[in-house]
Amino acid sequence: MEAAAEPGNLAGIRHIILVLSGKGGVGKSTISTELALALRHAGKKVGILDVDLCGPSIPRMFGAQGRAVHQCDRGWAPVFLDREQSISLMSVGFLLEKPDEAVVWRGPKKNALIKQFVSDVAWGELDYLVVDTPPGTSDEHMATIEALRPYQPLGALVVTTPQAVSVGDVRRELTFCRKTGVRVMGVVENMSGFTCPHCTECTSVFSRGGGEELARLAGVPFLGSVPLDPELMRSLEEGHDFIREFPGSPTFAALTSIARRILDATPTCLP
Repeated sequence: MEAAAEPGNLAGIRHIILVLSGKGGVGKSTISTELALALRHAGKKVGILDVDLCGPSIPRMFGAQGRAVHQCDRGWAPVFLDREQSISLMSVGFLLEKPDEAVVWRGPKKNALIKQFVSDVAWGELDYLVVDTPPGTSDEHMATIEALRPYQPLGALVVTTPQAVSVGDVRRELTFCRKTGVRVMGVVENMSGFTCPHCTECTSVFSRGGGEELARLAGVPFLGSVPLDPELMRSLEEGHDFIREFPGSPTFAALTSIARRILDATPTCLP
């Protein structure tokens, strides 16, 4: 029997989306960041929970390095990026004394922190909480899913790159989702070609179409392809808002299309 969610800090969150992959280096944090920004520009209040404890990159991608997490009456206050509190972050990166400090923890300590992130962060009212996960199907994945299960996550967005070696690993992530009862909202193919910064033509640096074929074989939606884009990479490195700054880019169109499909797949019976 599935446990019921206790009233708490997730009570004000309408929808929870997990960003998963079976492999490192496919750009889960990139997709998490740009999805959150696209949803925000669609008028939604969004939070990002970074549970990649050994490689927390979300603070840098939002230009929030060095910001501190503070205690409040309901636990930890997340880092808010604007006065309207339309986008908020929580990451182990905010808890490290030094940015170069390594998180050398065994499984139980990692799992305990993930449970604390779920129970003790005072998110307030959010339309979406995007959960950026570590590579693989590790203990951290199980701890995250089990901690969030009572709150009935909307589902998982699964990220791959086009190459066969990546698609093979991500196929195992889809199996993981089936075994753990997580709905797959769809597959995103990241690094799908290279967008020239001068002429915007997209060239297939790697192979192409692996993500779409994987989605077809798995019987899940294919949400779209995101190319390698120098301006997107620069925005992530410098903590800028790519969605706001490059509305004419083909990459903008790809990212906002993915966000629109997520919005379309969201139940409309919001509180």
